[in-house]
Amino acid sequence: MPRHVAIIMDGNGRWAARRRRPRVIGHRAGARTVNLCIDFCLERGIEALTLFAFSSENWGRPEDEVGALMKLFLQALDREVGELHRRGVRLRFIGDRARFSDAIRARMDAAEAHTAGNTALTLSVAASYGGRHDIAMAARALAEDVAAGRLRPEDIDEAAVGARVALADLPAPDLFIRTGGDLRISNFLLWQLAYTELWFTETLWPELDVAELERALQAYAVRERRFGLTGEQIARDVPAAPPHQTRSR
Repeated sequence: MPRHVAIIMDGNGRWAARRRRPRVIGHRAGARTVNLCIDFCLERGIEALTLFAFSSENWGRPEDEVGALMKLFLQALDREVGELHRRGVRLRFIGDRARFSDAIRARMDAAEAHTAGNTALTLSVAASYGGRHDIAMAARALAEDVAAGRLRPEDIDEAAVGARVALADLPAPDLFIRTGGDLRISNFLLWQLAYTELWFTETLWPELDVAELERALQAYAVRERRFGLTGEQIARDVPAAPPHQTRSR
């Protein structure tokens, strides 16, 4: 069983187009699938779920679609946080919040504070997020530490970078799922996915169901995760991941 699952929720627009409905209808339908995935992870004891909700590039979509997405985002924050808290879900957001409205940023902060003590599942929502930006911000933080004399350049290694990217306090994702049929990771968690098992499905996000999620877990269960080692080394019980890939919560 993976400890951490990361998902690109793709296909809302195509789901709506096939029904000759506005794209926002697809996004509303996709919100129901988010709850299904949360239920799935809670029932199976998966520790962390990270969802790619809105990329930094998505700001370039048509203005009416972005506006509708922001409205849905606000509604979800108002509607779902209480139930997530009741179920022991810790909610957090990763990404550049500067482009969100004051109202959305305030709701984000309040939701994180309200659920901060929960331990049943850590739900991370990537919003206005880009993997390259994530790494660039880590590099900037390291540069500031060097300039301030808190860090020597020769002390910068993979562990130092990894400690400054998003989700640094969680285990790296074990399983990546992308719905909608596209075979790419689209600037999502570029650092964190280095040794993640990738699984793609043609199923559109609003149509994802428990049976499809079970297929993803079954595919994950039969893969040999070598982390750059050989199969023979793994068979001799060599630790499954090098130190810089293993993170505590």
